Amino acid sequence: MSDSIITKRAIAQGFKELMRHKSFEKITISDITKSCGLNRQTFYYHFQDKFELINWIYYNEAILPLTQNLTFETWSGQILRLLTLMRQESYFYENALRENCRPEFQNYLLCVAKELFVDIIDRITENTRIAVEDRQFIADFFSFGIVGVIVDWAKSGMKESPEYITTRLENLVEDSKKFAVQRYFADRQRAD
Repeated sequence: MSDSIITKRAIAQGFKELMRHKSFEKITISDITKSCGLNRQTFYYHFQDKFELINWIYYNEAILPLTQNLTFETWSGQILRLLTLMRQESYFYENALRENCRPEFQNYLLCVAKELFVDIIDRITENTRIAVEDRQFIADFFSFGIVGVIVDWAKSGMKESPEYITTRLENLVEDSKKFAVQRYFADRQRAD
């Protein structure tokens, strides 16, 4: 592992520890550097500001692991891993999502979810013709819904277990798939 990555992780860990006791908005660069025993120059060598730091944490600790080996078959397990991580570090995610007006975490999740739902829709509608704009609309609808559920869950204190949320999302997707297949066959019978 490179020295740069080790330093970035140390800065990120110091920042996350601060978020146990301080709101995102009240944390300064000076606070961060003191918490990890580095100087300001080192911080600025690696990050432009605390917004870039929080985005680095989102991407490297949550989004990147979520997207690795993400497929139609593995999506619910990956979501469960993400929710479990978020709950283990609830102090960080609740604080960051409650306070931080910048929507990078939501945007990252939306991009991943949209790609996944386009793949799911393609698989479900494999033998049918569905307009590109309809496919995108459906993918957008489910993506915004799932990301909204995850973000709302985090902002409201993560009261339900990650397993409970994942199961509810799985049921929603599975029920939607069943409905889509039933509608497809009903449309075909009407057309014949």
